[in-house]
Amino acid sequence: MSDTVIYAMYDDDEVLKDGAKKLVSKGVKVSEVFSPFPIHGIDPIIGIKNTRLGIMAFIYGLTGLTLATIGMRYFMIVDWPMNIGGKPSFSYIENILSFIPISFEFTVLCAAHGMAITYLLLNKTLPGMPASNPDPRTTDDKFVIELRTSENTKYSAKDLEKMLKETGMIEIDQREIK
Repeated sequence: MSDTVIYAMYDDDEVLKDGAKKLVSKGVKVSEVFSPFPIHGIDPIIGIKNTRLGIMAFIYGLTGLTLATIGMRYFMIVDWPMNIGGKPSFSYIENILSFIPISFEFTVLCAAHGMAITYLLLNKTLPGMPASNPDPRTTDDKFVIELRTSENTKYSAKDLEKMLKETGMIEIDQREIK
């Protein structure tokens, strides 16, 4: 079964947001929005839920903190204890204040790298992955709304095009995908 995908291009992000509000108020499901920068406020309009990236960042940071703590205890207390500045080298607890900067930095390192890799994997934008951008101009200065007829069964492709023309779009493209 084939699906018709309609792409409507806009010049301005505010016009796109107003157009998306009009479409959603008529019961149209917006599949995707492509833009050169994040459009603040578009997610609740088109029904995108909040991500769990913050939870994952906490887990990655906790992993980094745990690895840093285990590593510092092993390197500085168990494997090769050294008397640095008169600090006792037989207990991690007595040296914990001197390990705080390392713990903080490794926590941030693991959280940042973990979030970046997770973001790239979930969005399928790692180098070498094929792009799903419908128009290269959306990486510069244009904005695109994607509608699928399979998600909007109560409207035909002609009805969707007619509704899109009322939203202030500048260009429309329709494609069949199988």
